[in-house]
Amino acid sequence: MNPKQLWDSALVEIGGTVSKANFQTWFKDTALSRMEEGIAYLAVPNAFVRDWLSDKYHKMILHSLRALSEGTRSIEYVISKDEQKKIAAQPQVWLNTNQNNAELPLKEHYINKENNLNPRYTFESFVVGPFNELAHAAAQAIIKKPSAYNPLFFYGNTGHGKTHLIQAVGNYFYKSEPRKKIFYITSEKFQIEFTNAMQNTSINQFKEKYRVYDVFIMDDIQFISGKTKTQEELFHLFNTLYENNKQIIFSADVHPNFISDIQDRLKSRFASGMVVDLPAPDFESRIAILQSKAKIAGFPISNETAQYLAGIVEGNIREIEGLLNSVVCNSQLKNRELTLVEVKQIVKANEKPKKTTSVKDVLRVISHFYQIEEASIYEKTRRKEVVRPRQIAMFLLREDCAVSYPLIGQKLGGRDHTTVIHSYEKIKNELKHNSTLEQEIKQLRAML
Repeated sequence: MNPKQLWDSALVEIGGTVSKANFQTWFKDTALSRMEEGIAYLAVPNAFVRDWLSDKYHKMILHSLRALSEGTRSIEYVISKDEQKKIAAQPQVWLNTNQNNAELPLKEHYINKENNLNPRYTFESFVVGPFNELAHAAAQAIIKKPSAYNPLFFYGNTGHGKTHLIQAVGNYFYKSEPRKKIFYITSEKFQIEFTNAMQNTSINQFKEKYRVYDVFIMDDIQFISGKTKTQEELFHLFNTLYENNKQIIFSADVHPNFISDIQDRLKSRFASGMVVDLPAPDFESRIAILQSKAKIAGFPISNETAQYLAGIVEGNIREIEGLLNSVVCNSQLKNRELTLVEVKQIVKANEKPKKTTSVKDVLRVISHFYQIEEASIYEKTRRKEVVRPRQIAMFLLREDCAVSYPLIGQKLGGRDHTTVIHSYEKIKNELKHNSTLEQEIKQLRAML
């Protein structure tokens, strides 16, 4: 089976899984360029399609290819329209004949296998606005003076630019100081490597590997929640790097003090340097992000379209990029700029049903956050560790979910509506001067 036949067969399976609209948008102009040492090189028309396939369909594509060719280990996404035409005209090129396959004219770089950094994440492509000025300034401070803040900890909800910023720091050091050893990893992958090292009795090699880095970057630290042994190893690694004046950078979706099931001594180390919030981008920043991404793709969009897209997606930069990808791809298919009416039709076709937050959802998040039994919130108890979360639950149900006072009282153990009003007013007034409570409410809203 040659690459064209392999990909045609894979597309049949993929086409039966995704919607017709998504299939036409994302898979229409793709082709399997070559197979080399278990790596499938998938040619795509542009950076938007590459990023979308990599983020949204990577596992599906890999599963389909492995089902047809067991030796497939991974996928590399290659931007090359010319290569697709060449492949279509030369179906006789067979798999595993590397010497007969011409190298692709690569315009893009791929994730560096030595340090896990994605070269696309740079300070040049990072859009700075009022919402992330402090985070950007902190990142700039440590590249000018390493260990100025150590560790540097960024936190914020999904899609606020944490990964881009921490990798931009790594890429800066990698390019400007090639002698430095830089390494980026997610906490989930770190935990998997650590577990494998214990199972394979290679823990010493694991320790040696991570203690040589000059800049150590760990993303999504919240995923080691509850992983006691992994936390233990990270604690010792942190101490070693810190004592040797190595730069440490972390990111998480919440402030380190609010990550559940993390050892207190580890939390104190996370917060011992500088902790910076990355909030949702404001309207003007969302417009700037859209225009910047469109410019990089070589397909600028009108101010009218940028303002419309920025207005319908409030916080998640990835969602903004996703909508922009759809608009750009449809524009390229039509070979012209889309009208605002057409853009609105695309948005409507890709719109996700809005999830309504139920009373149960709020109480589940509250109980998890404050580490209490969910059932205790309903009980007639005056224990301080329960009363406080219950009052906050009543506040959120009223403030964010617009549930009536009587219904809140009914749902939370049959309480009188005057009790709910008292709780609501108490939290509302306290928020005006209690910064800790304000931070807790912010984290709960992000979790919801």
